[in-house]
Amino acid sequence: MGRRSTTTVLAAVLVLASLPAPAQHGHPLVGTWSGDWGPTPEQRNRVLLLLEYDGEAVTGVINPGPDPVPLTSASLDPTTWTVVLRGVRPNPEGNEIEYVIEGQIENVTSPTQRTITGMWTQGGTQGDFRVTLN
Repeated sequence: MGRRSTTTVLAAVLVLASLPAPAQHGHPLVGTWSGDWGPTPEQRNRVLLLLEYDGEAVTGVINPGPDPVPLTSASLDPTTWTVVLRGVRPNPEGNEIEYVIEGQIENVTSPTQRTITGMWTQGGTQGDFRVTLN
């Protein structure tokens, strides 16, 4: 290769290296998710999930605010994109209310249209849910 060819190749490599790389997305559960759940189409409850990933585990809270529900466990099966979130919150009577949220991530590659849908159990009440990544 001549000196001129080597210079041209080197210049091309430098130009390509300076271009922005495609965006890297972190853990597919990380972020703020909002939506609703309920036992019937008429009985709906607004929900907010704040999920983080510390490099080892997904952590977070269900409905942050005056009565938040911290997650006690979270799992994700990347072969089926199945999610299971669990949390426990004491109720005014001194008992604990268990939350179990089982669903599947849809549009996992989309940072703007990613959703989770499935079954939501809160205490003795069960219903469907849908949340969207904000």
